[in-house]
Amino acid sequence: MPLQLLDGKPGLLASGQFGDAVRDELPLYDVDSIQDQRLLSALFRDYTFAASAYLLEPCDILFRGRKDYGLGRKVLPMNIAVPLTKVANKIHSKPFMEYALSYALYNYKRLNPLGDLSYDNLALIRSFAGSESEKGFVLNHVTMVSHSPNLVRYSVGVLDAAQRGDRASFDMQLAGLNETYETVNNEMEMMWSRSLPEDYIKFRTFIMGTKNQPMFPDGVIYEGVSDEPIFHRGESGANDSMVPLGDNLLQITDVMPENPLTRVLKDFRTYRPTNHKDFLEHVQDRSRKVHLKQFALKDPNSAALYLSNVDQIRAFRHRHWNFTKEYIIKHTEHPVATGGAPIVTWLPNQLSAVLDLLNEIGSGIDESQLTEANRIRVTEIQKRAAAQKRFLDREVANLKLRFKNQEKTE
Repeated sequence: MPLQLLDGKPGLLASGQFGDAVRDELPLYDVDSIQDQRLLSALFRDYTFAASAYLLEPCDILFRGRKDYGLGRKVLPMNIAVPLTKVANKIHSKPFMEYALSYALYNYKRLNPLGDLSYDNLALIRSFAGSESEKGFVLNHVTMVSHSPNLVRYSVGVLDAAQRGDRASFDMQLAGLNETYETVNNEMEMMWSRSLPEDYIKFRTFIMGTKNQPMFPDGVIYEGVSDEPIFHRGESGANDSMVPLGDNLLQITDVMPENPLTRVLKDFRTYRPTNHKDFLEHVQDRSRKVHLKQFALKDPNSAALYLSNVDQIRAFRHRHWNFTKEYIIKHTEHPVATGGAPIVTWLPNQLSAVLDLLNEIGSGIDESQLTEANRIRVTEIQKRAAAQKRFLDREVANLKLRFKNQEKTE
């Protein structure tokens, strides 16, 4: 299927023959009796790859020639639509490609089964381009997420300490959380060397969605499933759960602006595995009950550690915005991201809210009560946040002159 096979020869997508092969050669498999969760997960991944390849194949061919996506296929044939929908229902997912269950987190294997999740010990299972850059793009997300157990452990530790009113433990858990987010951010930085910016556009077409995309103005009919058109957001790293965990724990979610862009952020919650959604909601509810932010700000040094964690969320979102500029905006005029959000305004919507929060919290900390290390930390964070906010506002204003309809989210 990929544009390039493992032996270097062109695959069906390279010549635009995948759609014909699906219609002529793919049986309508019966998946009714399958209950094994591992097999269902593998089937979901593979059927979503087939669905996206089929629907977006014409767009990829046109984009390679004219840098325009044109229109995707309007009907997903029964031999993909029916089993995909049945499998999706069994695992409580949408019948379309997802970040976690399809493209990234369920799409790798360990070369040494007893080894760790380091980059050199990982191999990609499915791809669209068959390139080193696509492999690097996907597996770099896996290596980042490999640190999520510590994020969960420290998040629970922070909540437990706040509930007990244990200031020393609270600070220790916040410090561990900050160190883990810093490790994730350092791993994220490896993307530049593992996946070349100029290559991303070569496989990006296939991870687009059918919601708020000009290629699918009328959605997609799932043959044998529904006569009504169906719309789904595309695969996006924004669907990962690490930053939303920080948002909910640190109560950043509560200060996001009420606007259509934030509503997209909330819509993305429905594109995560059920256990991810449940845990994120649990953290959000519990953080509100223990008044985590309020507890942190009662003590200047706790506030400094809280601020430092919010700054790690800023660093993640700032790097994601830099990736967007270098991997996407430099190479296309398409105004919509893979998930259906406006390419210029959506990420800055969240980043701007975090920068405002940093400035607000930082200015309220009594520096006379801080340790020397925390005083330096708070000063550096405030200066950086203020400078980034000024630059971001100018940058987005200029880009909106080039990309139109940047408030359109549906």
